[in-house]
Amino acid sequence: MLTLIPQSNRVWFAKHFIIISVLSLLTSGCSIQKLAVRSMSGILDNSMSALYEETDLLLAEQALASDLKLLEGLIKTDPGNEKLLLMASQGFGAYALGFVEDENSERAKNLYLRGKGYGFKILNKNPNFQKSITGSTEDLKQALASFSKKDVPALFWTANNWANWINLNFNNPDALIDLPRVQLLMERVLELDESYFFGGAHLFFATIYAVRPPILGGDIKKSEYHFNRCFNFSSEKFLLPYVYYAQFYLTRQFDEDLFVKTLEKVLNTPGDILPGQQLPNAIAKEKARKLLNNKDEHF
Repeated sequence: MLTLIPQSNRVWFAKHFIIISVLSLLTSGCSIQKLAVRSMSGILDNSMSALYEETDLLLAEQALASDLKLLEGLIKTDPGNEKLLLMASQGFGAYALGFVEDENSERAKNLYLRGKGYGFKILNKNPNFQKSITGSTEDLKQALASFSKKDVPALFWTANNWANWINLNFNNPDALIDLPRVQLLMERVLELDESYFFGGAHLFFATIYAVRPPILGGDIKKSEYHFNRCFNFSSEKFLLPYVYYAQFYLTRQFDEDLFVKTLEKVLNTPGDILPGQQLPNAIAKEKARKLLNNKDEHF
C-alpha cells in the first residue's frame, strides 16, 4: 500500500497511521498507555530526521509546531520518558531560534523556557544536580562531575535553551545571574564531548567571549579559538556558526568587508552540503540574509 503513496508523503502517512493506532490504546490502563507511547519511538525519530532534511522554511515551521504539541501530549502520558523530554527540549529551542526569535522576542523567551524546563526534567533525575541547582556554583560544579558522556545531549540542550533565554534578557540583571551556571553546564559538555552537535558548546563560548567587554571577561582571542574549533567539527559545512561569527565577532572587530564576505559565503553555499542538516542551514541562510539587509545597524 505504501508503494502507491508518493515518497514525500510516506513519513506523514506512517506517522499519522501509528498515531491513530496509539490513540486507540490511550483509553486503556496506564501501563498500556506508556507502552503505546513508546511504540512511537521509531516513527518520531524518522519524523525529526525528515524535518531536519527540509529546506522549505514555512513547511518546516508548521511541521515542527505540530510535532511539538504531539510530543507534549505523549509526555503527559509518559512524563518520565527521557527520549521524549530530550526531543521536546531540542525542539522548542530549535523552533524559537529558527522561526520566532527574530520576529517576536517575548514569545521566543517563553519557548526557550519551555525547552529548558523539559531538559531540567531529565537532569533532575540526578539527585546531585537537583540539590545543587539552587546552591552555589561550586555545588553545581561538583554535581556536574557525576554526569557522563551519555548525559551530554540533555546537558547541552538544557544549557542552550537557558543561554538563549539569557541572551534575550541581557539587560535584566536577574537573568544574568544565571549565566555562570550555564557556563558550567557548557564546560561539562566540552569536557565530555566537545564535538557534540558540531561543537555547539564551542559556539556558546565563542559568542560569550565576543559579546562581553574585556572588563567582564570578554576575550577576542578566545572567541576566535572557539569559533575555529566549531568550524572544524563540521568541516565548515554547518553554516549557523558563520552567521554568529559575522554577527558577534566581526561586528566587534568592525570588519565590515569580512562581515559581508562571510554572510555571502553562507548564502552561496549549497543547501544540501551537509546531509541531514538542510533545515539548520536554511535557517542560517535566512538569518544571513537579514543581517546583510540590516548591515548599517552594525557598522
